[in-house]
Amino acid sequence: MSPPSRRLQTKPVITCLKTFLISYSLIFWFTGVILLAVGVWGKVSLEAYFSLVSEDSTNAPYVLIGTGAIIVVFGLFGCFATCRGSPWMLKLYAMFLTLVFLAELIAGVSGFIFRHEIKDKIGKAYESAVMTYNGTDSKSKAVDTLQEKLHCCGMKNFSDWGKTDYFKTHGIPTSCCKTNSNNCTEENLKNLGSAGTVVFPQGCFSLVTSMLESNLGVIAGVSFGIAFFQVIGIFLACCLSRYITNNQYEMV
Repeated sequence: MSPPSRRLQTKPVITCLKTFLISYSLIFWFTGVILLAVGVWGKVSLEAYFSLVSEDSTNAPYVLIGTGAIIVVFGLFGCFATCRGSPWMLKLYAMFLTLVFLAELIAGVSGFIFRHEIKDKIGKAYESAVMTYNGTDSKSKAVDTLQEKLHCCGMKNFSDWGKTDYFKTHGIPTSCCKTNSNNCTEENLKNLGSAGTVVFPQGCFSLVTSMLESNLGVIAGVSFGIAFFQVIGIFLACCLSRYITNNQYEMV
């Protein structure tokens, strides 16, 4: 048992650490809420981009949603462990923060290293979606959504549609039509010469990749920021647990 004078000296230190750790846990909880919001936004706004690559990749927003939910729960657990002053709870909290740090660091580095491979994969997937376009399946609808939202047409430009089987019977998809064009008829869409005046001239691939790269940049920046933010929590949790254990501090 530590002498009373020593416990009195360490009490302000523990109180200070508790205050910082609770503040940190609340911020950590808020980052979980942000990840939840980003996951929901990704599901609503970027589903078409994900579905072009593969149907399985549409699970990506759910990963963010699940991660955000776990962080929200452990953020509240961190507040509870700090208020309770339980060394083993604080150690468990520090272990969780370490796992989150490693996972986010690995994900961020992997995304940076393989960004060119991801871009190539998207390019091949988009080209395949254009060549196999039939106007009814999920990838065809994803192409239509992108062309309408980004105001683009084809892979590099609208002439890419001339190589497809769909063009031979239907012409260029109506999703390529300019919003202010009144001459976007089937006759014009079946003629590459006249189609240039009624459809979007720019190809979609450059717009898709630039948009994805900008979004990935934001997500990577947030991930790295949150990852290194975990180091503060790990330090605070370990210090508080050590002070409570070494000085046998009891909450009243």
